[in-house]
Amino acid sequence: MIGRVHIKYWSVAGLALVIAGIAVLDLLLPPPLERAEKLSPLVVDRDEQWLHAFTSDDGRWRFKADLKKIDPVFIDRLVMIEDKRFWDHSGVDLAAIVRAGRSALKARRIVSGASTITMQTARLLEPRSRTFTSKAIEMIRALQIERRLSKTEILELYLTLAPYGGNIEGVRAASLIYYDKEPIRLTAAEQALLIALPQAPEARRPDRRLVAAKAARNEVLEKFVAFGALTPALMEEARDTNLPSQRKHFSKAAYHTAHRLAGDLPSGIVHSTIDASLQARAETLLRSYVGNFEDGATASLLIIENDTRAVRAAVGSSGLDVDGGWLDLTAATRSPGSTLKPFIYALAFQDGFAGPDTVIDDMPRAFGDYTPENFDRSFRGEVKVREALQHSLNLPAVTMLERIGASRFAALMKAAGVTLKTPKRADKKYGLALALGGAGVTAQDIATLYAALGTDGVVKPLVWTEAAISGEAKPYRLFSEDTARRVSAILANAPSLSGRVPASLSKSATRVAFKTGTSYGYRDAWAAGHGGGFTVVVWVGFANGAPRPGETGRKAAAPLLFDVYDMLGQVSGESQNDEGEAPAIGLARFNQRADSLPPEIIFPRDGVEVYMSGATRGFSFAARGGSARYQWYVDGEPIRQDASSGQPIWYPPEAGFYDVTVVDQNGRAAKSKVRVLASG
Repeated sequence: MIGRVHIKYWSVAGLALVIAGIAVLDLLLPPPLERAEKLSPLVVDRDEQWLHAFTSDDGRWRFKADLKKIDPVFIDRLVMIEDKRFWDHSGVDLAAIVRAGRSALKARRIVSGASTITMQTARLLEPRSRTFTSKAIEMIRALQIERRLSKTEILELYLTLAPYGGNIEGVRAASLIYYDKEPIRLTAAEQALLIALPQAPEARRPDRRLVAAKAARNEVLEKFVAFGALTPALMEEARDTNLPSQRKHFSKAAYHTAHRLAGDLPSGIVHSTIDASLQARAETLLRSYVGNFEDGATASLLIIENDTRAVRAAVGSSGLDVDGGWLDLTAATRSPGSTLKPFIYALAFQDGFAGPDTVIDDMPRAFGDYTPENFDRSFRGEVKVREALQHSLNLPAVTMLERIGASRFAALMKAAGVTLKTPKRADKKYGLALALGGAGVTAQDIATLYAALGTDGVVKPLVWTEAAISGEAKPYRLFSEDTARRVSAILANAPSLSGRVPASLSKSATRVAFKTGTSYGYRDAWAAGHGGGFTVVVWVGFANGAPRPGETGRKAAAPLLFDVYDMLGQVSGESQNDEGEAPAIGLARFNQRADSLPPEIIFPRDGVEVYMSGATRGFSFAARGGSARYQWYVDGEPIRQDASSGQPIWYPPEAGFYDVTVVDQNGRAAKSKVRVLASG
């Protein structure tokens, strides 16, 4: 009696140890379900329309299967043919194993398999050669999978990993590549092929082995009829359906944006803020515009929704087939030209020492060793600040920046999320050249700043994914509402482009507060603006930074900017957006001169050396103080004003020393001695 008790005890204990051992092994050696997580990155637009898909890290087209987005008839037919007791067994179908064994013994060869869908899934997770040992391992793995996943999850796993020929895996990828449709809308003939393919994907590929694919499909159609899932008449109709002879190609919209977003999330779906329809229009518009260039230049553009800062369209270049087309030129660091000038004036307005109607000098002037000129090399004397900004005059902008401080302006830009990039040098200090494009920014930086103008001075980072729209990025007030509106009103009243009706005279046109910019050497042409609820930034140039002589921002970029706004008006139905200007404040005159002081020569300063640069290029004289209406003399000979610019231009006849004299209308004079050196 005692012996039987001991035997029973040890039997129970042994069984418990076996069960415990199995449980430990199950925990230590779980099925590699993580393979199903290596999906193809897919970037979709704001409404989940496809923009761009990429192969997975292992080079496969593999998208996660979702039974809610697959035709339930397809699921029923798949289970009916592959594993009719799928919903009842625990991963291994013993009845199917017995049946397969009897058939093999009777025919002396394998007639039918006994693999369940769960076992097939285990084989897809861990591919092995077809041996009895492998089959045993698949059974164990199937039991493990059934412990961890529901039947629905197992089906989704199988339909994510099932092979369909070449590098196609999963029913969604196969449906899209072979039939250009989601698996929710498959016909009986299409379902039959996608059920037949995983059993011999390479031997039945329709794009390579059409005859074999058709035979396999028709065999599955006959099974549909045998199981009562299709009528004979519909089967005959399906048998006559053509098979796909080639693979479809996925959309490549918003290539640069999609590439970056997919890199940030190398697996799964990225819900971008891009509007697929608007993106397509923008890409077409930009390609058409650039197609008129004879020198092969390219362009980029951004369209930002001001309220959310969502990027609704981003075109990184005019195409992947152009030089540098693979580069995202909206993210490339470039000289902004004059596009930052509005923000210099905004800071001056904010500080209260200038306003739109403040008078400022547009006269030649040296700022230490820095002697800027206006783009057209002419000067307008006294101008209002609004005129200086609208006509993009350089000297007033530099004068304002000198008063503000270049470092302070750079700090303000950094607070807005824009880091001004300067050439690598020892001191790493910002200079007054910032006003004229002397530091690098990106189109995305410029869009951030102009969107702030369009939302009454509040700056926020651009948003590229739908999830980030309601994110934690805190807004930063760059300028007051009044300041932002004053600057916007000035820009909205800038001279219209040649041949374009001013928006103020049209009831349907969007009123755009815009600014153009041209970098040194004509390397970058810019146009940026806001209006109608959107901010648009356009860049035109060569990807490698080569110059385009004569191609200014106003000539090369601004027309595309307004084409985009015309398109946005058609898309959104937005009409004129009249930017109201707050009452002007600030000084009546900036750095007002004292007429009691004698004149002072600014250029050429006493003792300066200048180089001759050809008989057709002269030197523009400049002075300040005194009673204006200056008369200039060189070695006692009067210098006449240039007919086109109205400024005194001196053309030295030869190298040597010269005495320069300026006399104001009250007879007060100033002198300097200049040495002219022969160039070369």
